[in-house]
Amino acid sequence: MDKSDKIIVGISIGDLNGIGIEVILKTFEDKRMLEFCTPVIFGSTKVISYHKKELNDEIQAHGISDISQLNHTKVNVLNIWKEDVAIEYGNPTKISGEYALKSLESAVSHLKQDKIDVLITAPINKENIQSDAFHFSGHTEFLEENLKGKSLMILMTDTLKIGLITGHIPISKVAETITPELIKSKVDTMYTSLIQDFGISKPKIAVLALNPHCGDKGVIGKEDDEIIRPTILEIHKSGKLVFGPYAADGFFGNETYKQFDGVLATYHDQGLAPFKALSFGKGVNFTAGLSHVRTSPDHGTGYDIAGKNLASSSSFEEALFMAIQIFKTREEHKELTKNQLLIN
Repeated sequence: MDKSDKIIVGISIGDLNGIGIEVILKTFEDKRMLEFCTPVIFGSTKVISYHKKELNDEIQAHGISDISQLNHTKVNVLNIWKEDVAIEYGNPTKISGEYALKSLESAVSHLKQDKIDVLITAPINKENIQSDAFHFSGHTEFLEENLKGKSLMILMTDTLKIGLITGHIPISKVAETITPELIKSKVDTMYTSLIQDFGISKPKIAVLALNPHCGDKGVIGKEDDEIIRPTILEIHKSGKLVFGPYAADGFFGNETYKQFDGVLATYHDQGLAPFKALSFGKGVNFTAGLSHVRTSPDHGTGYDIAGKNLASSSSFEEALFMAIQIFKTREEHKELTKNQLLIN
C-alpha cells in the first residue's frame, strides 16, 4: 500500500515496567486508527510480544529492521535491539530506564531526519533514565537539546491550553528564574504556536501571577508588580493580546480561562494541578516551539497498575489525534506563508 497522505507516527515506549506499552497496544486495538496514520513503535518485537501475552492483546505487530520496511496497513515495530530484556512490572529498574532511553534516542534520531512525521512519547521514569546521554529533568528538556527551537511545555485539551514559564525546577528557584526576558520568550513561543499549530489568527493569552492575590501590592511579594505586570504591558504595546497577571485561584475558580486561547502559568504545579483536575485522562502534553511535533499522554508510568490490564488509553489516544492535527495545521500554515511570500 502506498503511503499517500498517511502520517507516520513514531512512538517511544517509555519505561518497560510501566503502563506505556499497554496504552500503546490498547490504542491500536481499534483498527480504524490505521486508516489515517502509520504507527512505528521504537523497541523490540520481543518486548511487545511479552506485553501482548500478559494483556491477552491480539494486535498483529509487524517487525521491521529498517524504517524503509514500513507496512502502512499494520502496527510496525522497529527492532532497535535483539536481546531479551527483563520485565518487572511496577518496578523501576536500571534496565527499564536504559531501554526507555534506547527507544527515545532512536525515535528522536528518525524524527530529526524526517523519517517519521511526529513523535509520541510514552511515560519515562525521570530517575532511572538518567545517564551520560540523558541528564535532563524530563522529555521537554531532552527534546530542546536535540531539536531546533525553544521549547514550551503546553498541557492541552480542545478547549484549554496551559503553558509553563518555568518547568521542571525546584519551587525555591521559581521566583529568581522568572525574568522579563523569560516571560517574553515564553509568550512569543505560545503566540507563534497558537497561530501555526492551531490556526488561531489573533491569539489571546493570559499570564498568571506568581504570588497569591498578585502579591497584594507588595504585601505578599513584589515580583508581580515589579517584573510580571510591566513585562505584560510592554508585550501588549507591541500588538499581542496578552493580559494579566491573574491570581490563579480565582482565574480557574470563576472559569476566566475560558476567555483565552492560551494560559501561561509561572510554575509547574500552578498550571498542572488545575489542568489535571479539569481534564485528567483527556489531556495531552505538547512540546511547542520546536522544529518537530511531539506529544505525550498527561499521566506518568502508572507503576501501581502496570501489568494488570487496568490502564486507560484515552490520554494516549488524544495525544495521537492531537499530534496528527498539529502536524497538518503546521503544514497548512507553511503553505499559506510560502504563498504569501511569493505574492509579495
